[in-house]
Amino acid sequence: MKRLLIIIIALAGLFAYTSLYVVKEGERGIKIRFAAVLKDSAGTTAVFGPGLHFKVPFIDKVRFLDARIQTLDGKPDRFVTSEKKDLIVDSFVKWRIKDFATYYLRTGGGNKNQAENLLKQKVSDGLRNAFGTRTISQIVSGERSELMSDALRDASLKAEDLGIELIDIRVKQIELPQAVRSSIYQRMRAERQAVAKEHRSKGKEQSEIIRADIDAKVAIMLATADSQARITRGEGDADAANIYANTYGKDPEFFSFLRSMDAYKKSFNNQRDIMIIKPDSEFFKYMKNPSLTK
Repeated sequence: MKRLLIIIIALAGLFAYTSLYVVKEGERGIKIRFAAVLKDSAGTTAVFGPGLHFKVPFIDKVRFLDARIQTLDGKPDRFVTSEKKDLIVDSFVKWRIKDFATYYLRTGGGNKNQAENLLKQKVSDGLRNAFGTRTISQIVSGERSELMSDALRDASLKAEDLGIELIDIRVKQIELPQAVRSSIYQRMRAERQAVAKEHRSKGKEQSEIIRADIDAKVAIMLATADSQARITRGEGDADAANIYANTYGKDPEFFSFLRSMDAYKKSFNNQRDIMIIKPDSEFFKYMKNPSLTK
């Protein structure tokens, strides 16, 4: 009797162990019965949330699926713009399971790696369509948010076949292939050089205008100064002539003597100076007859 009681308790424990299961936080469970996903009374997939649940032992199998938001961050891929230019795009995707039965059946029993491989292709197609309708200038200049919205809408429709809901698609970085990058940099450099050359030409033209204007003003100032100098010099010469005339009128002989001394001084300023003059020349009259100075 005691042995029978032990067997009954053991069977009850085994039954409880095989019929109860726990779904962890962040997971969802689905039951597989005879290779088919168990549905509820409404005909939809029965999805079990976190907690303790019951199953039919040895008949029902439980598959646990991650219900949290997942991140798919693959390698950069190459896309072509509407102007047939290649771009290297690095992006990531936020996704989660929406239809657990469809996800389970389409991904080989809920295989996450297989699901991401299939999802990566659908996201790539969506990005390819979005990039293919825009030019590089439109992508870089401010249509990136619209581009990601279009890619998200297109890829979301395709991801429904996998039972996946796309939360967001983000482009992290856009680069040009090395060959294309070099040609674009050369074109940008040529454009900048053309603009710089135009600015230099305008600057040179403006400098010539300023220089010509300043030269004209300087010429006018010099001409005015020269004219004023000539006038001043003429007035000075006239005043000197008046002084000389007045002096000559007061004492002509003394004035003649001063002029002769001045002539002597200028004539004999250098020892190398040679003068050929007749002995009876008027030039030396004050030397010959000093009494004339009295």
